[in-house]
Amino acid sequence: MVSVLTGDIINSRKSSPQIWMPVLKKALGRFGSQPQKWELYRGDSFQLQIDDPAEALEAAIYIKASVKRLNKLDVRIAIGISTKAYSADRITESTGTAFEFSGALYESLKKQKLNMAVKSVNDEFDEEINLYIRLALIAMDKWTTKSAEIMATMLENPGMAQHEVGELLHIRQNAVSSRLKRAHYHELTAFLKMYRKKVKMML
Repeated sequence: MVSVLTGDIINSRKSSPQIWMPVLKKALGRFGSQPQKWELYRGDSFQLQIDDPAEALEAAIYIKASVKRLNKLDVRIAIGISTKAYSADRITESTGTAFEFSGALYESLKKQKLNMAVKSVNDEFDEEINLYIRLALIAMDKWTTKSAEIMATMLENPGMAQHEVGELLHIRQNAVSSRLKRAHYHELTAFLKMYRKKVKMML
């Protein structure tokens, strides 16, 4: 079982690719090498394989936080969880149910104007997790650039103390605390913990 993330940059035409492309590539690069694990295609679209489905949601949230650091930009991401039938040299040429789920869900998200969802072999799991994702998106879709920055920084540096995060971002510790609260960091990390548990039960 693997997870495949298919997504694109929302409002990419309102910003130069020279601004968002390096940010997106850096975010995707955290999860493996190009083009075996991730690849950009059709200008502003991307596909990423996460070998452990339990880590797929955090990857999606991290990519969203990374891109929303940039003003007026966002991402749409479909997470497919299932099997991989064929591994090609390029991820966009690989096949399997996980790829089919992710691709079909991605097209569905565009029609629904929804920015994130998951599709697996378990309908009950999908129904529950997608409800939580919709609730989480109420917060995540409204992240300011500062909220997105603090979220991405925390995900990049798990276990880092708030005063260390403050030093990294050149802000005071009380500002770190305030930004984490506005980003709903603690609620989202609780959701990620629950998601991992549910995925492992499903698998």
